[in-house]
Amino acid sequence: MHPALQTALAELGFSHCTPIQAATLPLALEGADLAGQAQTGTGKTAAFLLATFHHLLTQPRLVPADDVCRPRAYILAPTRELALQIHQDAKALGRYSGLRMACIYGGTGYEAQKQALAERPEILIGTPGRMIDFFKQGLYRLNGVEVLVLDEADRMFDLGFIADIRYLLRRMPKPGARQNYLFSATLSHRVLELAYEHMNNPRRIEIEPEQVTAARVRQSLIHVANEEKLPLLIGLLHHYAPRRTLIFVNTKRGAEEVAAALTANGYRAGLLSGDVPQNKRERLLGEFKLGKLPVLVATDVAARGLHIPDVSHVINYDLPQDPEDYVHRIGRTARAGAAGDAISLCCETYVYSLPDIEKLIGQRIPTQPLTPELMPPTYVEPTRMRRERRTPQTRAGGRARAHRGRR
Repeated sequence: MHPALQTALAELGFSHCTPIQAATLPLALEGADLAGQAQTGTGKTAAFLLATFHHLLTQPRLVPADDVCRPRAYILAPTRELALQIHQDAKALGRYSGLRMACIYGGTGYEAQKQALAERPEILIGTPGRMIDFFKQGLYRLNGVEVLVLDEADRMFDLGFIADIRYLLRRMPKPGARQNYLFSATLSHRVLELAYEHMNNPRRIEIEPEQVTAARVRQSLIHVANEEKLPLLIGLLHHYAPRRTLIFVNTKRGAEEVAAALTANGYRAGLLSGDVPQNKRERLLGEFKLGKLPVLVATDVAARGLHIPDVSHVINYDLPQDPEDYVHRIGRTARAGAAGDAISLCCETYVYSLPDIEKLIGQRIPTQPLTPELMPPTYVEPTRMRRERRTPQTRAGGRARAHRGRR
């Protein structure tokens, strides 16, 4: 590997490859295209970034540099959070490469990102929507792309980005004229179809496909009635006293209720959902990573691709309706060789998701009994929920009493 990369790796304290890195890097350094699958949190990002940097540092430019932005490497991610995470990792691994990078994503920073393109970065990282927007404005060209990376390709399908991706790929040099790396936690038939259509005979690499979930995640399941879920959640936080907890909820409204309940019961918690402005998302994630925010409540916008160190507990307040989301959620803990706990609350509403989840992961999730010590000593119901719990008759009676009082 190029000396600039070896120096950065040494400073970051990396001495050994993870299995996905050991399997893919030798092939990538030889010039092969790759379709790689591995469990979440096993180092896929570093694998494709190191291969990309090495190519750019050891091969001449495909198109001579001029006054137009012509990125040599083009990295697509399905979400803003994942694009930002890749950009952060790229800055660390490429600190001595001398290569310019830019991160392009929707929701914020429009003018700043246009300015970043004006500086003609060699590496462009971003989400499909904003990437197409700027391409159609003529702010950069795709004829100089030498390395293409598709990260979390299965999620691209889930979010409806495949037509956008094909639009971009058809405007790049032919697959045989560039390096192509596709990485994902799952390699479905539709992902492989995309790979073989737009890549040059990619080598398929799968690491431990028979074990879907990370080995060091201690999984457990608690059957609970709907009305007991919030008190049980408070009780679990009180009982286990976790240092850094991610709580996953299926809907934005549900996430807001959970965050309100945590606040009412004395827990400092952040809320991460699709409606949260991008600058606030970045601030919340930064505080959570630094340990300033002990609890983060999230919808599945945060379930993929984020490397958040030292998450001790993942709590599925709702069982996900897509079984693969269960794998990605619990993969937020037990990363980089650490251990962690994943506790799922199985309620009347989402119990029907359990068979599909257990079929996907190939095992029964161990059941933990709902014992009195798991319930909180005290529980404060949020004010808004108390108001909403009142029946129409109760609200009408309250208005009548208030009216009589005024008379």
